[in-house]
Amino acid sequence: MTKIEKQYMQTFTWNEILSQGHTWQVVLDEMRNGNTVENILHATRNKREWLFVGCGTSFYLAEAAAISRTLLTGQAARAVAGSEILLYPKLQKGKEEETQAVVVSRSGRTSEAVRAASVLRNDLRISTLGITCAENSELEKACDLALVLREADEQSTVMTRSFTSMLLALQVLGARQAGNQPFVESLSALAEQFGPRIAGLAKQMEAFKTQQTFADYVFLGQGPFHGIAREAALKVMEMSCSYSQSFHALEFRHGPKAIVSPATCLTFLLSDTGQKAEAEVLSEMKELGGITVAVCNRANSEIRDASDLVIEFEFPGNELALLAPYIVPCQFLGFFAALRKGMNPDQPKNLSRVVILD
Repeated sequence: MTKIEKQYMQTFTWNEILSQGHTWQVVLDEMRNGNTVENILHATRNKREWLFVGCGTSFYLAEAAAISRTLLTGQAARAVAGSEILLYPKLQKGKEEETQAVVVSRSGRTSEAVRAASVLRNDLRISTLGITCAENSELEKACDLALVLREADEQSTVMTRSFTSMLLALQVLGARQAGNQPFVESLSALAEQFGPRIAGLAKQMEAFKTQQTFADYVFLGQGPFHGIAREAALKVMEMSCSYSQSFHALEFRHGPKAIVSPATCLTFLLSDTGQKAEAEVLSEMKELGGITVAVCNRANSEIRDASDLVIEFEFPGNELALLAPYIVPCQFLGFFAALRKGMNPDQPKNLSRVVILD
């Protein structure tokens, strides 16, 4: 182990990112063996519309979870920021008896999330499920149902393994309600395979970042990967105080590409469904002079020719299983961008671990 690697290990953020393979296995085992999941499935069996609510990272998690649920079950699902529930509650009106709200908060103490749960449950009469990583939280008390993933909790300010673990848990719920056991099993296989690979992934991202300095970062993804792109942009922004944005991949050519230069790092989260069209945008951005990173399941020659770095997973099965793995290289990118600027990823500027309002 090098001196630099020992310095990494002194940070909560580094250890929590690296722990994700093991953490996912524990969380998925609990989802398979506990009574809590069975109770949630029974209580929500007649719900036809799902509303996923979160703040910050948890909102982007909500977006990815909502799209995952629609694709897995065929049910209507959407994501809403917690603040929207508080400021515009009438926008959430619908068939209350058929609606299930899921409120996401790592700590279970985020003021807007807890207040949103209260408005949904008490004012709008919508059934609520809280998902958190902390026991006996305010969110758990404010909701009709709760799912607590203790193993995924963190000491760091920036959410990493909590994001991926809660997303996987919500995907399992959707797949179980759809009777899609093969997808559930594919997540377990993915978690087992990912653990041994994560250290190599870290070295790839470290080598890439130590060779490059960027003025801005862009993350691009379509469909279920758009929420992951938004979270990726936030990770780099939080850890390194860098200018970072996210877009739908094909939307980037409609104006935003004006910012592309050799000082722009563009990370494409390539789907299987839209890979051909997304790869065309990747090639266009490379021709404009941007530094490009392709995160994909399998890369073809077009992707390799247009990329400065290719992260390839080669996992079988439904592309929805790739959502959690896709964010990990972006977490490492934020970590190494912070170190390159002399910043401590454990102590991001202006941030606290929980947003508590008076």
